[in-house]
Amino acid sequence: MRVDIFDFELPEERIALRPASPREAARLLVVRPDAASPYADHHVGDLPDFLRDGDALVFNDTRVIPAQLEGVRVRDGAGGQPVSATLHMRVAADRWKAFARPGKRIKAGDRVLFGADATLAATVEAKGEGGEVTLAFEASGPELDRAIADVGHIPLPPYIASKRHDDAADRRDYQTIYAREEGAVAAPTAGLHFTGALFEKLDARGVERHFVTLHVGAGTFLPVKADDTRDHVMHEEIGHVSLKTAEALNAVRARGGRIVSVGTTSLRLLESAADRDGTIRPWSGATGIFITPGYRFRTADALMTNFHLPKSTLFMLVSAFSGLETMRGAYAHAIETGYRFYSYGDSSLLFRKT
Repeated sequence: MRVDIFDFELPEERIALRPASPREAARLLVVRPDAASPYADHHVGDLPDFLRDGDALVFNDTRVIPAQLEGVRVRDGAGGQPVSATLHMRVAADRWKAFARPGKRIKAGDRVLFGADATLAATVEAKGEGGEVTLAFEASGPELDRAIADVGHIPLPPYIASKRHDDAADRRDYQTIYAREEGAVAAPTAGLHFTGALFEKLDARGVERHFVTLHVGAGTFLPVKADDTRDHVMHEEIGHVSLKTAEALNAVRARGGRIVSVGTTSLRLLESAADRDGTIRPWSGATGIFITPGYRFRTADALMTNFHLPKSTLFMLVSAFSGLETMRGAYAHAIETGYRFYSYGDSSLLFRKT
């Protein structure tokens, strides 16, 4: 499919730079593709009204780490060239894949010193496409984790980072309240809207909560540069679906309940773990699943997700879920009526097109 059919114009003032407060005060656009009036305006706090006893929400419990590193390059004993690296996938106890800038000037064998006191050192072990490098750190395991936490910054999405620096509030705001498995460099943003109070309302409704883990990588923000979706290659992300979660979700389906995925990350992981008949299996590994219109979904009946970038793989995914024309109309409605877009923005509840 041509990538440009997923394009749309977004006024810059629609990009949210801070989240709603309280979190569940964010707006919620409910999209029912098969209804006569497919769009309805609500708030995230109204979510329990659209669910029923026996439904299950599936959350991604990954935890964002301060994976944005700033340092200087050292080559042949000489240093001083500033280097910025965004870690996106751990490949060993002492190695990370990262997107580095300025990518063209970095070479394999360069040494990079990160932090104001140059306390975290790494060597560029390999260089890939699009500024991607493999960094071999001199620290390893928990020692490396502590060093990254000490010198790193929260890797805000580029559309926020280009307008302001990260601050102490982002360490709280850019994290879900249920985050526990460290490893993500981008938040599963649909989950940012949930609070303890909203969980209590969902419990009272009889809605189950289940958790999977997909460590979201910085590749989620990369634009699709190909003209055709067949030529785009997804960056892989590491995920895990436990036996307990798989069995619970299969039981929900067996008794007629609905599976509601909170975020595209949860949905992509569920689809990676599902058989052709929709049975969800325990699963661990790297997934680079790329979902575009024409894909046949096997797991979720509904999807809660924020509003995504033009021509992004995530807008392609929601277009596959609820229909391209439905989603083009939904985004036009959201822009016209003042919804806030992207990571800190408002949300939507999408029902699957039958």
